[in-house]
Amino acid sequence: MFRILLLAIVVVVLMFLLPRLVSGSRATPVVGSMAPELTLPSQESSEVSLKNYRGSWVVLYFYPKDQTPGCTREAHNFQVDQAKYAERNAVVLGVSVDSVDSHKKFCAKEGLNFKLLSDRDGSVSREYASLTNLGVVKFAQRHTFIIDPTGKIAKAYMSVDPARHSAEVLAALDGLQKQ
Repeated sequence: MFRILLLAIVVVVLMFLLPRLVSGSRATPVVGSMAPELTLPSQESSEVSLKNYRGSWVVLYFYPKDQTPGCTREAHNFQVDQAKYAERNAVVLGVSVDSVDSHKKFCAKEGLNFKLLSDRDGSVSREYASLTNLGVVKFAQRHTFIIDPTGKIAKAYMSVDPARHSAEVLAALDGLQKQ
């Protein structure tokens, strides 16, 4: 029991205090460049591809773990603001290395109806320079990319406050759509 508790504490410390320790060899996608393509399963077990959202704005957010306090708060705020995203012709896609099953449970428990994508092998998180891999433990860092209707990165957030992030993204979409 003590070993499990100790391991849990170490994992939490590493997740929150050392998120940039190991992020892979990829550079962060640059604003103005094409967003790296992705195809991942959602909580509905259907494949979701970024290319299917051409013509819409996409808020692609990476987060560490289902059913943790910060990730739950961030997801709730995106959920509450879904109508505002729809008004801006924008969709929200969440990505973590959690399983499809974990996403199903998270969505059911928290009443989430936007798509959460399972990046089990971390390949998409790595493409977006959002993967922390500590050997046995890997997780997505809390990063967000706004992708314009042509598929280009319009804005990148490499530091996110989950409590106010949805409002911040909506304000950025307003500014980007006026340009």
